[in-house]
Amino acid sequence: MTRPADDVPLHAAQDPLVVALDVGSTASRGGVHDATGRPVRGLRHKVPHAFTTAPDGTSVIDADQVVDEIATVLDAVTADPALGTRVAGVALDTFAASLVGVDAAGRALTPCLTYADSRCAPDLVELRALLDEAAVQDRTGVRLHTSYHAPRLRWFARTEPRTAAAVRGWWSLGELVLARLVGTPMAGTSTVAWTGLLDRRTGALDAELLEAAGVGPDLFSPPRDPDAPVAAAAPSRWPALARAVWFPVVTDGLASNLGAGAHDPSVLAAATATSGALRVLLDGPADPLPAGLWNYRVDARRTLLGGAVNDVGRAVSWAQATLRLGDDPGAVLAADPSAATPLVLPYLTGERAPGWVGDARAVLTGVSASTDADALLRGLLVGVAMTYARVADELGPHVPADAQVAAAGRVSNDLPGWLQVLADVLGRPVTHVTRSRATQRGTALLALEVLAPDVPRAPRTTGATLEPVAARADHYAERRARFDAVYDAVLRPGGPAATAP
Repeated sequence: MTRPADDVPLHAAQDPLVVALDVGSTASRGGVHDATGRPVRGLRHKVPHAFTTAPDGTSVIDADQVVDEIATVLDAVTADPALGTRVAGVALDTFAASLVGVDAAGRALTPCLTYADSRCAPDLVELRALLDEAAVQDRTGVRLHTSYHAPRLRWFARTEPRTAAAVRGWWSLGELVLARLVGTPMAGTSTVAWTGLLDRRTGALDAELLEAAGVGPDLFSPPRDPDAPVAAAAPSRWPALARAVWFPVVTDGLASNLGAGAHDPSVLAAATATSGALRVLLDGPADPLPAGLWNYRVDARRTLLGGAVNDVGRAVSWAQATLRLGDDPGAVLAADPSAATPLVLPYLTGERAPGWVGDARAVLTGVSASTDADALLRGLLVGVAMTYARVADELGPHVPADAQVAAAGRVSNDLPGWLQVLADVLGRPVTHVTRSRATQRGTALLALEVLAPDVPRAPRTTGATLEPVAARADHYAERRARFDAVYDAVLRPGGPAATAP
């Protein structure tokens, strides 16, 4: 296991300590951080997992399995007797837009749907005909989409009516984890916002959407701001947590921004993990709200503006498995761009921002008999960068012209050459945040805002800043125009891919 560059031995760690837990698309992770935000050496652990997927749009994970994974992580990171009871808080983030139905005892009645599950596409079409989508987006900050709760709840009622009728709570994955660990399903404001049901200005659930979904507000946990931990009793299995408070579960999007150093509009956070996003943290709601973006309430003061990309690291993994690439797929990114590179719209599991075509699928054009695996990979990775650029265009009015881009995540670390492509496509400098667990660090920092507000934080660890190459601007402008033309012809909202069941 590679050691973080800025970790600290336990004996030198500054109190209070925080356990930060992160449930991502590929693993459950956790680690101990000190009051400066530095990871404590040797006190971290990861349990890999994978979503269960199917061609019909299924994307689920077993919620009980994740509870067991988090318990295993806590076993590992609190095992050192020298830790004593120095841990002052436990904070958890999970991938956003998860949904699991539970009974009165908090037992899962359904698999946990992930953000990528698109089986409710027919129900989404019905909702769009029933509601004024622009008005919904203005209130909640999100458009109607397969990754949000309203169409999913209609889908459950239609396809599994008996199970839906037995549900006594519609929880996020993190709520279920906390309920099992400490008996309280604490939902952070950002977690509730990512349901698509929360008013971004008032912090209340949206009555019209609840009615359209056929559910009442009593089936959802009340949103809690992240500065409101609970002094819940930890199981005796983890004596190191005897004095710790527990924080409401937050979404990985908020944590990722904080971990990358994107605390205000001067820094755009480019998350580049299994999925990705381009986001900026604002004071108050974004008005007017760009039609292609979301704007989530994350606490009483702040909102997160941006757009998500389903397939980033997932696209790379698919290419490695399908194209049988060599040991260094990043080598193809070092060459100058070529007009012979295929044009790829990289929507393997659907599109979120800015077009919101939930059941979109990948499109390849310009493939000839001379096209090899390297050319396909480059086309795919350029296509991923183009999806970020489409989000960046809509973010433009809400960020300074000189705002920097901070890129963090597995793809940035595994394929740093891709960051040059991203800089060229965006036309902005891109700074590589080299920390491998930026989201987990952000979760720790969020807790430390409460537990150690006056302690200076350790700076984020960064690598190179990639400047856009001026000589490539015309090439990528032409490719972007072609990308948009193919998108409009094949996938544009309202077209065949947007309405097909």
